[in-house]
Amino acid sequence: MNCTGVRAVRIRRRSALLLGTFAIMVSSALAETPGVTSSNILIGSCSALDGPARFLGNQTVLGATAYLHSVNDEGGIFGRKVQLLADDDGYDPAKAPACFQRLITEGVFALGFFVGTPTAKVYVPMAEEAKIPVVGLFTGAQMLYEPIKHYIINVRASYYDETHEQVDKLWDAEFHKVGVIYQDDAFGKTVLEGVKLALQKHNSAPEAVGTFERNTLDVDSGLKAVMAARPQAVVVVGPYAPVATIVKKAHASGWRPQFLTVSFVGTEEFIKEAGADADGTIITQVVPPYDHIDYPTVALYRKTLEKYYPATPLSFVSFEGFVDAMVMVEGLKRAGEDLTREKFIAAIESIHDMNFGLGPLLVLNYSTTNHKGFGQVYSTVVRNGQPALLRDWPTPEK
Repeated sequence: MNCTGVRAVRIRRRSALLLGTFAIMVSSALAETPGVTSSNILIGSCSALDGPARFLGNQTVLGATAYLHSVNDEGGIFGRKVQLLADDDGYDPAKAPACFQRLITEGVFALGFFVGTPTAKVYVPMAEEAKIPVVGLFTGAQMLYEPIKHYIINVRASYYDETHEQVDKLWDAEFHKVGVIYQDDAFGKTVLEGVKLALQKHNSAPEAVGTFERNTLDVDSGLKAVMAARPQAVVVVGPYAPVATIVKKAHASGWRPQFLTVSFVGTEEFIKEAGADADGTIITQVVPPYDHIDYPTVALYRKTLEKYYPATPLSFVSFEGFVDAMVMVEGLKRAGEDLTREKFIAAIESIHDMNFGLGPLLVLNYSTTNHKGFGQVYSTVVRNGQPALLRDWPTPEK
């Protein structure tokens, strides 16, 4: 990723960790607040910058960086520029502890823009123990929300929100036989549980389930297990590559159920990988479609990305990273010039009924007992290779 523009925002891959180490000159007045100087605030990020899920990590960090560039261009926060150190964990929980420790060693003030449930399961308890704030995780796993965690600030709606939207709308459209093919890890199991809970409301359960391993395209056994039951609709849970493989193989075999997936898929890369087979797939999103330029934050996102990364296409993932950075900056502003981690958490908790310019569905409402963030989603469908807002749900073929 080319990080031109404001020098105060840096992105660095793991392989370059030892090069150009950032030296923090902490004044005596700010010595008790790591990552804060008279001129800078240092934020750290661990995400998938390399490997099979790299689109998700790179897009999340790019969106956040674009917004931070714009903030720094306008003078920063109380004269401080926000620096972002983005490190790579490869969407691999085994690599997460080392990534986290590297950022702590660098002396970051806070963390943000993490990607994935399996890695979040590692990062969350570490952040709580280290008493370091984390804002914006690209995962809707329920363990982030319940029980509430003092240092974890979520922004996106949960996977339970997404699956309830999917199942309720499917049911209303008379899709009553629903299967699930999921990545066999914490992420997939969380979404599966969301589907099960949503179906329970309708006195139902998944018609069939199948699994595949994380970071592989070995999907045949899971696909066959669900195909055998012939459900009318199938929720496919994973990042773009395996989800695209499943949809393509199903269509090649002549099987065309209504496929659905959640926001984590990486919509644009899924469409690229699946090609024409992506058409008709329903994808729930945690930010509005980026063609809604009547929404102020959509317009700001497009304008900012065009300014700092003009060659980079729009994406739901980078838009979510952009919004995460907006929430982080709002908290930094509210915390005041005498910045501490506890003041930052309290500042986030002071955000009540705040419309973030994302349309009528998405309003922020934090408190000391609620760190969830948004609770609503947008349903989209792929048509002619493009995601579009889904207004009328399809019905099963008779």
